[in-house]
Amino acid sequence: MAQANALPANNAAAAPQGIWRVIIASSLGTMIEWYDFYLFGSLTAIIAPQFFGTAKPDESILLWLAAYATGFLVRPFGALVFGRVGDIIGRKYTFLVTLTIMGLSTAAIGLMPVLDPKDALFWLPAAALVGLRLLEGLALGGEYGGAATYIAEHAPAHRRGFYTSFIQITATAGLFLSVIVVLLLRNVMGLKDFTSYGWRFAFLFSLVLVALSLYIRISMRESPLFSRLKESGKTSKNPIAESFGNPFNRRLVLLALFGAVAGQGAVWYTAQFYSSQFMQNVMKVDFNTANSVVALALLLGTPFFVVMGALSDRIGRKKIILAGCLIAAICFFPIFATMYNAGPFTNPSVTDVAARVANPAYSVPILVLMIFIMVIFVTMVYGPIAAFLVELFPTKIRYTSMSLPYHIGNGWFGGLIPVLATALSLATKNLYAGLIFPITIALMTVVVGTLFVKDPTNVDLEADVEVGTSMSGTSTASAPGR
Repeated sequence: MAQANALPANNAAAAPQGIWRVIIASSLGTMIEWYDFYLFGSLTAIIAPQFFGTAKPDESILLWLAAYATGFLVRPFGALVFGRVGDIIGRKYTFLVTLTIMGLSTAAIGLMPVLDPKDALFWLPAAALVGLRLLEGLALGGEYGGAATYIAEHAPAHRRGFYTSFIQITATAGLFLSVIVVLLLRNVMGLKDFTSYGWRFAFLFSLVLVALSLYIRISMRESPLFSRLKESGKTSKNPIAESFGNPFNRRLVLLALFGAVAGQGAVWYTAQFYSSQFMQNVMKVDFNTANSVVALALLLGTPFFVVMGALSDRIGRKKIILAGCLIAAICFFPIFATMYNAGPFTNPSVTDVAARVANPAYSVPILVLMIFIMVIFVTMVYGPIAAFLVELFPTKIRYTSMSLPYHIGNGWFGGLIPVLATALSLATKNLYAGLIFPITIALMTVVVGTLFVKDPTNVDLEADVEVGTSMSGTSTASAPGR
């Protein structure tokens, strides 16, 4: 303890050169995990019929999206399992394990056989596909919290939003990489060969990416804050019980979920996923064009993650996150309506899908602009969220406490949007009915966040390491929070 007390606040922050090494190593691995996770969605239109080919076209897409959604459903369980390991054993070890599981599961999807619908075992590959998707979800549930915590515990308080915003880019970068790989393979091989077998190379490519990331991550050291906590014998013996059994910390977890992360997840997945499904399945935009539109919008919008993260260091995380949720909720309906009518249609007001198929013209610049605007909303809610969550919880239970609300918010409230919105639109025959769900969630977050969430921006992460107490001076054993 004498050594710890002799060190100034934020002594654990890495030197500028060191923090960038931490960011690159953490972000590269996390980007690859997102690539693996989102590749499944990027190939919906191409391989859904191969695994669910006995269904009608709309049903086949819906079944594929349901299989896709299983990965989101188990993310919170991965957060519990690997969050506990991360708070007991360490951050570095945990995200080496999650990266390996993710890479092997994704590569295995690329080896899955596709059987003839007349085969008695036609259902078996689809069932195995769901099993692999569940493994992907579990792995991702343990990855993000570790990487975000690892970077934050190296960063100085006054630039924590800026530095952690680079880990926020990884989700978008992973999606962007998956879209680019799919487009390259599809255009090099041609549609016929790519649809037949070429899509498998996109999944198998994961092995190369994971090997590279593991090579880089193995040389990383453990988080300095966690190392000091472990050396002093103050690590949690039961992070799950301390995180969710204690009323004070449980309240923080619930406020983080409903007052920040749920709305963030709804905005994120509507802008970057449901928009792609909407273009392909409703507007009948061709596969290449839809994915190119999303990729270009993401490329243009990605720098704003860092802008919003840095801005949150100055004006606070909460203001930016809630403003992004509110603006998105107000703008989603007009944006999607503008997308749908983005072309020289004979009758742009027609909302019948059959009529649109007969006249599939659209304006690519308008589509790019609309999705770019939604990506800006994403950067507002997502850029500051890692720093916000890290600052909300003490070091000894940070991995577990922040991971669960993040993965419920993103995995359930956000990740289920493509399948729920598509199902709702099909059931009501209304093209925009699917937007009701994300708009409702975003508005809920605005209300809860405004009324009940205290902005934790720039708190001292070392307080509980140095003196074993929370910011209020109460023992972390009885009040593990800020």
